[in-house]
Amino acid sequence: MASFLSIAAAAVVLAGSAVLPAPTSTLVARANSDCSEAAAAVVEKTGGQLLSAQPSGDSCVITVLVQGNGQRPRKVTMKVPM
Repeated sequence: MASFLSIAAAAVVLAGSAVLPAPTSTLVARANSDCSEAAAAVVEKTGGQLLSAQPSGDSCVITVLVQGNGQRPRKVTMKVPM
C-alpha cells in the first residue's frame, strides 16, 4: 500500500505539469501570423475586440466584437486581403 507522502508527492508533480498559461489575443496573432496585420487593421478600424482570425485562400476572415452605444455588443466578420 502506498504511503500518504508518496501519493501527495505524485499529486504535486501531476498538478504542476498540468499548469498552462492563460490564452490571450497575442497567442491568436502568433498562431495566425499571416493574418495578424489584417486583424490589427480591422481591430483599429472598428474599435472592437478580436475574436478570431483565420486564413482563407489569399485573404483572412476576421471576426471582432464591437460595443454599441447603449446596445448589446455585436459580432462583425470581415474578409480582408492578406
